[in-house]
Amino acid sequence: MTSALPATAGVVGLGRFGRLWASMLQGDFTLSVYDPDPGQRAAAERQGLTPASLRETLASDAVFYCVPISAFEPTLKEHLPLFEELGGTRTLIDVLSVKVHPREVFDRHLPATYQGLLTHPLFGPDSVAASGLEGQTIVVDGFRLPPAALDAWNVYFTSKGLVVVQMPADEHDRLAAESQGVTHFVGRTLERFGFAQTGIDTLGTKRLHDVTSQVSNDTWQLFVDLQTFNPHTKGMRLRMSEAQDSVFDLLLPNRVVADRVVVGIQGGRGSFNEDATRYYMSRTPEVPVEIVYLHTTERVLRALHEGEIDRGVFAIHNSVGGMVGESVAAMARYRFAIVEEFAIKISHALMIAGSADFSRVDTVMAHPQVLRQCRTNLEKKYANLRQTSGAGDLIDQAKVAELLGTGELPDSIATMGSKILAELNGLRVVEDNLQDLDENFTSFLWVERPRQS
Repeated sequence: MTSALPATAGVVGLGRFGRLWASMLQGDFTLSVYDPDPGQRAAAERQGLTPASLRETLASDAVFYCVPISAFEPTLKEHLPLFEELGGTRTLIDVLSVKVHPREVFDRHLPATYQGLLTHPLFGPDSVAASGLEGQTIVVDGFRLPPAALDAWNVYFTSKGLVVVQMPADEHDRLAAESQGVTHFVGRTLERFGFAQTGIDTLGTKRLHDVTSQVSNDTWQLFVDLQTFNPHTKGMRLRMSEAQDSVFDLLLPNRVVADRVVVGIQGGRGSFNEDATRYYMSRTPEVPVEIVYLHTTERVLRALHEGEIDRGVFAIHNSVGGMVGESVAAMARYRFAIVEEFAIKISHALMIAGSADFSRVDTVMAHPQVLRQCRTNLEKKYANLRQTSGAGDLIDQAKVAELLGTGELPDSIATMGSKILAELNGLRVVEDNLQDLDENFTSFLWVERPRQS
Protein backbone atom coordinates (compact mmCIF):
# COMPACT_ATOMS: atom_id res chain seq x y z
CA MET A 1 0.00 0.00 0.00
CA THR A 2 1.40 3.42 -0.97
CA SER A 3 2.60 5.65 1.85
CA ALA A 4 0.46 8.52 0.56
CA LEU A 5 -2.63 6.71 1.76
CA PRO A 6 -4.00 7.26 5.28
CA ALA A 7 -3.32 4.67 7.95
CA THR A 8 -6.86 4.41 9.28
CA ALA A 9 -10.17 4.07 7.46
CA GLY A 10 -13.77 4.03 8.57
CA VAL A 11 -16.90 2.71 6.89
CA VAL A 12 -20.28 4.21 7.75
CA GLY A 13 -23.13 1.96 6.65
CA LEU A 14 -23.00 -1.83 6.87
CA GLY A 15 -25.62 -2.88 4.37
CA ARG A 16 -24.76 -5.51 1.75
CA PHE A 17 -22.42 -3.19 -0.15
CA GLY A 18 -20.98 -1.58 2.98
CA ARG A 19 -19.97 -5.01 4.29
CA LEU A 20 -18.41 -5.90 0.92
CA TRP A 21 -16.47 -2.62 0.84
CA ALA A 22 -15.29 -2.99 4.44
CA SER A 23 -14.10 -6.53 3.73
CA MET A 24 -12.02 -5.20 0.84
CA LEU A 25 -10.41 -2.53 3.06
CA GLN A 26 -9.96 -4.71 6.11
CA GLY A 27 -6.49 -6.06 5.45
CA ASP A 28 -5.03 -2.76 4.25
CA PHE A 29 -6.06 -0.23 6.90
CA THR A 30 -6.71 -0.03 10.59
CA LEU A 31 -10.43 -0.29 10.03
CA SER A 32 -13.45 0.93 12.02
CA VAL A 33 -16.97 0.22 10.86
CA TYR A 34 -20.31 1.54 12.09
CA ASP A 35 -24.02 1.25 11.45
CA PRO A 36 -26.84 2.50 13.72
CA ASP A 37 -28.91 -0.61 12.88
CA PRO A 38 -28.25 -3.53 15.28
CA GLY A 39 -29.26 -5.99 12.57
CA GLN A 40 -26.63 -4.65 10.18
CA ARG A 41 -24.00 -4.67 12.90
CA ALA A 42 -24.82 -8.30 13.62
CA ALA A 43 -24.56 -9.17 9.93
CA ALA A 44 -21.16 -7.44 9.82
CA GLU A 45 -19.93 -9.48 12.77
CA ARG A 46 -20.97 -12.68 11.03
CA GLN A 47 -18.71 -11.64 8.15
CA GLY A 48 -15.74 -11.11 10.42
CA LEU A 49 -16.08 -7.35 10.88
CA THR A 50 -16.02 -5.82 14.35
CA PRO A 51 -18.34 -2.80 14.61
CA ALA A 52 -16.97 0.26 16.42
CA SER A 53 -18.61 3.35 17.85
CA LEU A 54 -19.61 6.23 15.58
CA ARG A 55 -16.99 8.45 17.22
CA GLU A 56 -14.21 5.93 16.63
CA THR A 57 -15.27 5.42 13.01
CA LEU A 58 -15.46 9.15 12.24
CA ALA A 59 -12.05 9.67 13.84
CA SER A 60 -10.47 7.65 11.00
CA ASP A 61 -8.19 9.42 8.50
CA ALA A 62 -10.50 8.40 5.62
CA VAL A 63 -14.23 7.83 6.07
CA PHE A 64 -16.25 6.00 3.42
CA TYR A 65 -19.99 6.68 3.35
CA CYS A 66 -21.76 3.48 2.24
CA VAL A 67 -25.28 4.77 2.92
CA PRO A 68 -28.36 5.08 0.69
CA ILE A 69 -28.25 8.03 -1.71
CA SER A 70 -31.21 9.73 -0.06
CA ALA A 71 -29.62 9.28 3.38
CA PHE A 72 -26.23 10.72 2.43
CA GLU A 73 -26.83 14.40 3.15
CA PRO A 74 -28.86 13.89 6.37
CA THR A 75 -26.18 11.49 7.64
CA LEU A 76 -23.32 13.85 6.85
CA LYS A 77 -25.12 16.78 8.50
CA GLU A 78 -25.70 14.66 11.57
CA HIS A 79 -21.97 13.91 11.75
CA LEU A 80 -20.72 17.49 11.33
CA PRO A 81 -20.84 18.40 15.07
CA LEU A 82 -18.83 15.31 15.94
CA PHE A 83 -16.30 16.08 13.22
CA GLU A 84 -15.91 19.59 14.67
CA GLU A 85 -15.46 18.12 18.12
CA LEU A 86 -12.85 15.63 16.88
CA GLY A 87 -10.88 18.38 15.16
CA GLY A 88 -8.06 17.83 12.69
CA THR A 89 -8.55 16.97 9.06
CA ARG A 90 -9.57 13.86 7.15
CA THR A 91 -10.77 12.64 3.77
CA LEU A 92 -14.47 11.88 3.21
CA ILE A 93 -15.31 9.51 0.38
CA ASP A 94 -18.71 8.55 -1.01
CA VAL A 95 -19.50 5.38 -2.95
CA LEU A 96 -22.91 6.49 -4.26
CA SER A 97 -24.23 5.46 -7.67
CA VAL A 98 -24.78 9.12 -8.55
CA LYS A 99 -22.04 11.73 -8.48
CA VAL A 100 -23.44 15.24 -8.93
CA HIS A 101 -25.52 14.87 -5.76
CA PRO A 102 -22.62 13.96 -3.41
CA ARG A 103 -20.47 16.64 -5.02
CA GLU A 104 -23.11 19.23 -4.23
CA VAL A 105 -23.54 17.86 -0.70
CA PHE A 106 -19.79 18.06 -0.10
CA ASP A 107 -19.76 21.59 -1.51
CA ARG A 108 -22.43 22.58 1.00
CA HIS A 109 -21.13 20.81 4.08
CA LEU A 110 -17.54 19.58 3.80
CA PRO A 111 -15.32 21.49 6.25
CA ALA A 112 -12.76 23.68 4.53
CA THR A 113 -9.81 21.65 5.86
CA TYR A 114 -11.26 18.30 4.74
CA GLN A 115 -10.45 16.53 1.50
CA GLY A 116 -13.16 14.87 -0.57
CA LEU A 117 -13.19 12.03 -3.10
CA LEU A 118 -16.13 10.93 -5.23
CA THR A 119 -16.29 7.28 -6.28
CA HIS A 120 -18.78 4.92 -7.85
CA PRO A 121 -17.89 1.24 -7.67
CA LEU A 122 -19.75 -0.28 -10.63
CA PHE A 123 -20.28 -3.57 -8.85
CA GLY A 124 -22.05 -5.04 -5.87
CA PRO A 125 -22.19 -8.18 -3.74
CA ASP A 126 -23.96 -10.23 -6.42
CA SER A 127 -21.54 -9.42 -9.25
CA VAL A 128 -18.52 -9.93 -6.98
CA ALA A 129 -19.92 -13.26 -5.79
CA ALA A 130 -20.42 -14.32 -9.42
CA SER A 131 -17.09 -13.24 -10.90
CA GLY A 132 -14.89 -11.83 -8.15
CA LEU A 133 -13.40 -8.38 -7.65
CA GLU A 134 -10.78 -8.69 -10.38
CA GLY A 135 -11.73 -6.66 -13.46
CA GLN A 136 -14.60 -4.77 -11.83
CA THR A 137 -14.78 -1.03 -12.56
CA ILE A 138 -14.71 1.96 -10.24
CA VAL A 139 -15.36 5.53 -11.41
CA VAL A 140 -13.36 8.24 -9.60
CA ASP A 141 -13.71 12.02 -9.51
CA GLY A 142 -10.81 13.61 -7.58
CA PHE A 143 -13.05 16.51 -6.51
CA ARG A 144 -11.21 18.05 -3.55
CA LEU A 145 -8.13 15.84 -3.41
CA PRO A 146 -4.47 16.77 -4.11
CA PRO A 147 -3.04 15.03 -7.21
CA ALA A 148 -0.66 12.89 -5.13
CA ALA A 149 -3.48 11.66 -2.90
CA LEU A 150 -5.69 10.93 -5.91
CA ASP A 151 -2.87 8.97 -7.56
CA ALA A 152 -2.40 6.99 -4.34
CA TRP A 153 -6.07 6.00 -4.18
CA ASN A 154 -6.04 5.08 -7.88
CA VAL A 155 -3.01 2.86 -7.29
CA TYR A 156 -4.74 1.27 -4.32
CA PHE A 157 -7.93 0.51 -6.23
CA THR A 158 -5.86 -0.91 -9.09
CA SER A 159 -4.01 -3.14 -6.61
CA LYS A 160 -7.35 -4.67 -5.64
CA GLY A 161 -7.90 -5.69 -9.26
CA LEU A 162 -10.27 -2.83 -10.06
CA VAL A 163 -10.30 -0.93 -13.34
CA VAL A 164 -10.16 2.79 -12.46
CA VAL A 165 -12.00 5.23 -14.73
CA GLN A 166 -11.46 8.91 -13.94
CA MET A 167 -14.48 10.96 -14.91
CA PRO A 168 -16.11 14.25 -13.87
CA ALA A 169 -19.32 13.92 -11.85
CA ASP A 170 -21.48 15.53 -14.54
CA GLU A 171 -20.28 13.19 -17.27
CA HIS A 172 -20.68 10.20 -14.98
CA ASP A 173 -24.34 10.98 -14.27
CA ARG A 174 -25.09 11.60 -17.94
CA LEU A 175 -23.61 8.24 -18.92
CA ALA A 176 -25.02 6.42 -15.88
CA ALA A 177 -28.54 7.51 -16.78
CA GLU A 178 -28.08 5.87 -20.19
CA SER A 179 -26.59 2.64 -18.79
CA GLN A 180 -27.24 1.79 -15.14
CA GLY A 181 -30.38 3.93 -15.11
CA VAL A 182 -31.81 2.15 -18.15
CA THR A 183 -30.89 -1.28 -16.78
CA HIS A 184 -32.59 -0.71 -13.44
CA PHE A 185 -35.63 0.89 -15.08
CA VAL A 186 -36.07 -2.01 -17.52
CA GLY A 187 -35.46 -4.59 -14.80
CA ARG A 188 -37.99 -3.07 -12.42
CA THR A 189 -40.50 -2.68 -15.28
CA LEU A 190 -40.13 -6.35 -16.18
CA GLU A 191 -40.50 -7.27 -12.51
CA ARG A 192 -43.74 -5.27 -12.31
CA PHE A 193 -44.84 -6.82 -15.63
CA GLY A 194 -44.51 -10.29 -14.07
CA PHE A 195 -41.70 -11.49 -16.32
CA ALA A 196 -41.49 -15.25 -15.67
CA GLN A 197 -39.21 -17.98 -16.94
CA THR A 198 -40.55 -20.51 -19.46
CA GLY A 199 -39.29 -23.77 -20.89
CA ILE A 200 -38.47 -22.14 -24.23
CA ASP A 201 -36.45 -19.11 -23.08
CA THR A 202 -33.81 -18.00 -25.57
CA LEU A 203 -30.37 -16.75 -24.55
CA GLY A 204 -31.59 -13.16 -24.86
CA THR A 205 -34.59 -13.95 -22.67
CA LYS A 206 -32.35 -15.54 -20.05
CA ARG A 207 -30.20 -12.42 -20.01
CA LEU A 208 -33.29 -10.31 -19.40
CA HIS A 209 -34.18 -12.59 -16.50
CA ASP A 210 -30.67 -12.08 -15.15
CA VAL A 211 -31.13 -8.31 -15.31
CA THR A 212 -34.53 -8.52 -13.61
CA SER A 213 -33.18 -10.76 -10.87
CA GLN A 214 -30.11 -8.59 -10.31
CA VAL A 215 -31.92 -5.28 -9.93
CA SER A 216 -34.68 -6.89 -7.84
CA ASN A 217 -32.05 -7.94 -5.30
CA ASP A 218 -31.33 -4.27 -4.66
CA THR A 219 -33.64 -2.32 -2.39
CA TRP A 220 -36.55 -0.39 -3.82
CA GLN A 221 -35.07 2.69 -2.16
CA LEU A 222 -31.88 2.30 -4.21
CA PHE A 223 -33.94 2.18 -7.39
CA VAL A 224 -35.91 5.29 -6.43
CA ASP A 225 -32.72 7.12 -5.45
CA LEU A 226 -30.98 6.18 -8.71
CA GLN A 227 -33.93 7.50 -10.68
CA THR A 228 -34.46 10.71 -8.72
CA PHE A 229 -31.02 11.92 -7.61
CA ASN A 230 -29.41 11.69 -11.04
CA PRO A 231 -30.39 14.86 -12.96
CA HIS A 232 -30.33 12.96 -16.28
CA THR A 233 -32.60 10.00 -15.50
CA LYS A 234 -35.86 11.90 -15.90
CA GLY A 235 -35.04 12.61 -19.53
CA MET A 236 -34.04 8.98 -20.01
CA ARG A 237 -37.37 7.74 -18.63
CA LEU A 238 -39.33 10.11 -20.84
CA ARG A 239 -37.44 8.92 -23.92
CA MET A 240 -37.94 5.29 -22.91
CA SER A 241 -41.67 5.90 -22.54
CA GLU A 242 -41.84 7.66 -25.91
CA ALA A 243 -39.88 4.83 -27.54
CA GLN A 244 -42.25 2.20 -26.10
CA ASP A 245 -45.26 4.18 -27.28
CA SER A 246 -43.70 4.53 -30.73
CA VAL A 247 -43.03 0.79 -31.08
CA PHE A 248 -46.54 0.00 -29.80
CA ASP A 249 -48.08 2.37 -32.33
CA LEU A 250 -46.00 1.00 -35.20
CA LEU A 251 -47.40 -2.48 -34.55
CA LEU A 252 -51.00 -1.27 -35.00
CA PRO A 253 -52.30 -0.18 -38.41
CA ASN A 254 -54.14 3.10 -38.76
CA ARG A 255 -57.04 1.08 -40.16
CA VAL A 256 -58.14 -2.34 -38.87
CA VAL A 257 -59.71 -3.34 -42.21
CA ALA A 258 -59.20 -1.82 -45.63
CA ASP A 259 -62.74 -1.88 -47.04
CA ARG A 260 -64.47 0.18 -44.34
CA VAL A 261 -63.84 2.51 -41.42
CA VAL A 262 -64.64 0.90 -38.07
CA VAL A 263 -65.83 3.61 -35.66
CA GLY A 264 -66.39 3.03 -31.96
CA ILE A 265 -68.82 5.48 -30.37
CA GLN A 266 -69.62 6.55 -26.84
CA GLY A 267 -73.33 5.79 -27.29
CA GLY A 268 -75.63 3.01 -28.44
CA ARG A 269 -78.09 2.66 -31.33
CA GLY A 270 -80.07 5.85 -31.79
CA SER A 271 -77.72 7.92 -29.63
CA PHE A 272 -76.52 11.40 -30.42
CA ASN A 273 -73.05 9.90 -30.81
CA GLU A 274 -74.43 7.85 -33.68
CA ASP A 275 -75.99 10.99 -35.16
CA ALA A 276 -72.63 12.76 -34.84
CA THR A 277 -70.82 9.85 -36.51
CA ARG A 278 -73.20 9.69 -39.45
CA TYR A 279 -73.01 13.47 -39.83
CA TYR A 280 -69.20 13.33 -39.93
CA MET A 281 -69.10 10.40 -42.38
CA SER A 282 -71.65 12.11 -44.66
CA ARG A 283 -68.74 14.22 -45.90
CA THR A 284 -67.25 11.11 -47.48
CA PRO A 285 -70.31 9.06 -48.55
CA GLU A 286 -68.15 6.83 -50.73
CA VAL A 287 -66.39 5.39 -47.64
CA PRO A 288 -68.27 2.49 -45.99
CA VAL A 289 -68.55 2.76 -42.21
CA GLU A 290 -69.13 0.19 -39.48
CA ILE A 291 -70.31 1.60 -36.15
CA VAL A 292 -69.44 -0.23 -32.93
CA TYR A 293 -71.63 0.77 -29.99
CA LEU A 294 -69.37 1.05 -26.93
CA HIS A 295 -71.52 3.30 -24.69
CA THR A 296 -68.67 4.94 -22.71
CA THR A 297 -65.69 7.08 -23.67
CA GLU A 298 -63.39 4.84 -21.66
CA ARG A 299 -64.38 1.83 -23.75
CA VAL A 300 -63.98 3.83 -26.96
CA LEU A 301 -60.45 4.92 -26.12
CA ARG A 302 -59.47 1.49 -24.82
CA ALA A 303 -60.72 -0.17 -28.01
CA LEU A 304 -58.84 2.40 -30.08
CA HIS A 305 -55.66 1.80 -28.06
CA GLU A 306 -55.96 -1.98 -28.46
CA GLY A 307 -56.56 -1.78 -32.22
CA GLU A 308 -60.16 -3.02 -32.11
CA ILE A 309 -61.51 0.05 -33.94
CA ASP A 310 -60.12 2.58 -36.43
CA ARG A 311 -61.69 5.77 -35.14
CA GLY A 312 -63.50 6.92 -32.05
CA VAL A 313 -66.30 9.41 -31.42
CA PHE A 314 -67.33 10.83 -28.07
CA ALA A 315 -68.92 13.99 -26.69
CA ILE A 316 -66.58 16.49 -25.07
CA HIS A 317 -68.62 19.66 -24.40
CA ASN A 318 -72.15 21.00 -24.44
CA SER A 319 -73.27 24.63 -24.64
CA VAL A 320 -75.36 24.19 -21.47
CA GLY A 321 -73.85 21.27 -19.60
CA GLY A 322 -70.20 22.22 -20.11
CA MET A 323 -67.41 19.64 -20.22
CA VAL A 324 -68.34 15.96 -20.30
CA GLY A 325 -66.66 14.66 -17.16
CA GLU A 326 -66.72 11.03 -18.27
CA SER A 327 -64.76 11.92 -21.41
CA VAL A 328 -62.28 14.12 -19.59
CA ALA A 329 -61.49 11.28 -17.15
CA ALA A 330 -61.01 8.75 -19.95
CA MET A 331 -58.85 11.11 -22.01
CA ALA A 332 -56.40 11.33 -19.12
CA ARG A 333 -55.79 7.56 -19.30
CA TYR A 334 -55.13 6.99 -23.00
CA ARG A 335 -53.01 8.29 -25.86
CA PHE A 336 -54.81 9.27 -29.07
CA ALA A 337 -54.76 11.87 -31.82
CA ILE A 338 -57.60 14.35 -32.31
CA VAL A 339 -58.54 14.53 -35.97
CA GLU A 340 -61.31 17.09 -35.56
CA GLU A 341 -63.75 18.65 -33.11
CA PHE A 342 -67.23 19.28 -34.50
CA ALA A 343 -70.68 20.09 -33.13
CA ILE A 344 -74.28 19.08 -33.84
CA LYS A 345 -77.56 20.48 -32.53
CA ILE A 346 -79.17 18.36 -29.82
CA SER A 347 -82.83 18.05 -28.75
CA HIS A 348 -84.04 15.84 -25.91
CA ALA A 349 -87.33 13.99 -25.58
CA LEU A 350 -88.66 12.35 -22.42
CA MET A 351 -89.67 8.75 -23.21
CA ILE A 352 -91.08 5.72 -21.39
CA ALA A 353 -91.74 2.07 -22.15
CA GLY A 354 -94.53 1.60 -24.68
CA SER A 355 -96.86 -0.08 -22.19
CA ALA A 356 -95.91 2.02 -19.16
CA ASP A 357 -98.38 4.09 -17.13
CA PHE A 358 -96.71 7.50 -16.89
CA SER A 359 -98.43 8.20 -13.58
CA ARG A 360 -96.37 5.39 -12.07
CA VAL A 361 -93.04 6.58 -13.49
CA ASP A 362 -90.89 7.98 -10.68
CA THR A 363 -87.34 8.13 -12.16
CA VAL A 364 -85.62 9.57 -15.21
CA MET A 365 -82.31 7.87 -15.98
CA ALA A 366 -79.93 9.49 -18.46
CA HIS A 367 -76.36 10.65 -18.91
CA PRO A 368 -75.36 13.42 -16.43
CA GLN A 369 -74.85 15.75 -19.38
CA VAL A 370 -78.40 15.21 -20.62
CA LEU A 371 -79.82 15.93 -17.16
CA ARG A 372 -77.79 19.15 -16.96
CA GLN A 373 -78.98 20.27 -20.39
CA CYS A 374 -82.61 19.80 -19.33
CA ARG A 375 -82.36 20.75 -15.65
CA THR A 376 -84.70 23.76 -15.65
CA ASN A 377 -87.44 22.18 -17.75
CA LEU A 378 -87.32 18.92 -15.82
CA GLU A 379 -87.64 20.74 -12.51
CA LYS A 380 -90.45 22.90 -13.85
CA LYS A 381 -92.49 20.21 -15.61
CA TYR A 382 -91.44 16.91 -14.01
CA ALA A 383 -90.30 17.78 -10.51
CA ASN A 384 -91.73 14.47 -9.25
CA LEU A 385 -89.16 12.46 -11.25
CA ARG A 386 -85.96 11.49 -9.47
CA GLN A 387 -83.01 12.25 -11.73
CA THR A 388 -80.22 9.67 -11.86
CA SER A 389 -77.47 8.27 -14.06
CA GLY A 390 -76.80 4.57 -14.41
CA ALA A 391 -73.53 2.75 -13.77
CA GLY A 392 -71.31 1.23 -16.44
CA ASP A 393 -73.01 1.09 -19.85
CA LEU A 394 -76.20 2.43 -18.29
CA ILE A 395 -74.60 5.87 -18.15
CA ASP A 396 -75.62 5.96 -21.82
CA GLN A 397 -79.33 6.70 -22.21
CA ALA A 398 -79.32 4.71 -25.47
CA LYS A 399 -78.54 1.61 -23.39
CA VAL A 400 -81.27 2.56 -20.93
CA ALA A 401 -83.71 2.91 -23.84
CA GLU A 402 -82.67 -0.49 -25.20
CA LEU A 403 -83.32 -2.22 -21.87
CA LEU A 404 -86.59 -0.37 -21.36
CA GLY A 405 -87.68 -1.61 -24.77
CA THR A 406 -86.84 -5.24 -23.93
CA GLY A 407 -88.38 -5.03 -20.48
CA GLU A 408 -85.07 -5.56 -18.70
CA LEU A 409 -85.55 -2.33 -16.76
CA PRO A 410 -88.72 -1.58 -14.77
CA ASP A 411 -91.32 0.59 -16.53
CA SER A 412 -91.18 3.01 -13.60
CA ILE A 413 -88.06 4.43 -15.27
CA ALA A 414 -88.08 7.02 -18.04
CA THR A 415 -85.12 8.12 -20.13
CA MET A 416 -84.24 10.90 -22.55
CA GLY A 417 -82.87 11.15 -26.05
CA SER A 418 -83.95 11.72 -29.61
CA LYS A 419 -87.30 10.69 -31.06
CA ILE A 420 -85.37 8.25 -33.27
CA LEU A 421 -84.10 6.52 -30.12
CA ALA A 422 -87.72 6.08 -28.99
CA GLU A 423 -88.76 4.65 -32.36
CA LEU A 424 -85.85 2.18 -32.46
CA ASN A 425 -86.75 0.76 -29.06
CA GLY A 426 -90.54 0.93 -29.17
CA LEU A 427 -90.73 3.66 -26.53
CA ARG A 428 -93.41 6.31 -26.18
CA VAL A 429 -92.41 9.98 -26.24
CA VAL A 430 -93.96 11.95 -23.39
CA GLU A 431 -92.62 15.32 -24.50
CA ASP A 432 -89.99 16.51 -26.96
CA ASN A 433 -87.57 19.46 -26.93
CA LEU A 434 -86.99 19.56 -23.18
CA GLN A 435 -83.49 21.05 -23.52
CA ASP A 436 -83.22 24.37 -21.68
CA LEU A 437 -81.77 26.17 -24.74
CA ASP A 438 -83.22 26.03 -28.23
CA GLU A 439 -79.70 26.40 -29.63
CA ASN A 440 -78.30 23.39 -27.75
CA PHE A 441 -75.07 22.22 -29.38
CA THR A 442 -72.80 19.37 -28.31
CA SER A 443 -69.19 19.16 -29.47
CA PHE A 444 -67.73 15.75 -30.36
CA LEU A 445 -64.19 14.58 -30.95
CA TRP A 446 -63.25 12.40 -33.92
CA VAL A 447 -60.07 10.59 -32.85
CA GLU A 448 -57.60 8.03 -34.14
CA ARG A 449 -54.44 6.28 -32.93
CA PRO A 450 -51.28 8.40 -32.94
CA ARG A 451 -49.54 8.09 -36.29
CA GLN A 452 -45.82 7.22 -36.46
CA SER A 453 -43.59 8.39 -39.29
